Amino acid sequence: MKPLSVEPLAVDLNCDMGESFGAYKIGNDEAILPFITSANIACGYHAGDPMVMQRTVQLALQHKVAVGAHPGLPDLVGFGRREMAVSAAEVYAMVVYQIGALQAIAKAEGAALHHVKPHGALYNMAAVNPQLAQAIAEAVYKVCPEAVLYGLAGSTLIDAGKAVGIRTANEVFADRTYQQDGTLTSRRQPDALITDPNKAVQQVVRMVKENKVKSQQQKDVSIQADTVCIHGDGSHALEFAKFINETLTKENIQLKAV
Repeated sequence: MKPLSVEPLAVDLNCDMGESFGAYKIGNDEAILPFITSANIACGYHAGDPMVMQRTVQLALQHKVAVGAHPGLPDLVGFGRREMAVSAAEVYAMVVYQIGALQAIAKAEGAALHHVKPHGALYNMAAVNPQLAQAIAEAVYKVCPEAVLYGLAGSTLIDAGKAVGIRTANEVFADRTYQQDGTLTSRRQPDALITDPNKAVQQVVRMVKENKVKSQQQKDVSIQADTVCIHGDGSHALEFAKFINETLTKENIQLKAV
C-alpha cells in the first residue's frame, strides 16, 4: 500500500507596488520584486500614475511575478489610508474604473490580471461593511471574473467574493498586529505595527503552519493564510523581503502565487 502523499505547504507573498507618482518616488519595487510572488499595483487614485503603472507591470513580467490591481480611495494626499464617506455605488464605480485602467495596461504589455486587492482604508472598510464588500466583489466579477479577490482573512470581503462566485484569497499581514475579532489593529494605535523582523516572520510562519495568530489580547485567533502581505515603502523593506523569503523557504514553505 502506497503511503499517502502530503501536499507541501505553500503561500503567496504579495507586496504593494507602483506607488510612485510623477516626480515622487516611493518604495524600491525593482529590488523587491525578485523576492515576492505577486504585486499589487496602485491604479492612480491613492498612488501611481499611468507611466508608473506601465513600468511596474513590465518589471513584474520580467521577474515572473503575478500582476494585480490595487484600487484605493481617491486620496493622494492621505495615501488612501483615511476613511471617506463613500456609498456602495461610488465604491463600485471607482473600483471598476481602477481595475479597468490596470487591466488595459497589463493587456498592452502582454500580461493577464491575476488578482485585485483593495488598498488601505477601502480595504479595511470593506472587511467589515457588507455593502462596500459586495460593491467591490461585483466590480471584480463584472470586469475580470477570472481574477482572485484578495481580502483580510475571514472578513466580510472574502464572504462577498465567495457569494458572487469569484475566487478569493485570505490575506494575512507580516508586520501588523491583530485584534481578538481577527481585524488588524488600527494604525492610529501605537501597537499597530511589528517593527522586529524576527517577530514578524515568526508570526507569519505560525499563521501558515498552525493557522493561528496571537492577538493583542494575548489569545490565539484562528486564521487562514493564503497570501502574506509585506509593505514595500518602509526604510527596511528590501531587507525584510529577503529575510521573509529566505525564512519561509527554510521552513519548507513553498512560495507561489495563489
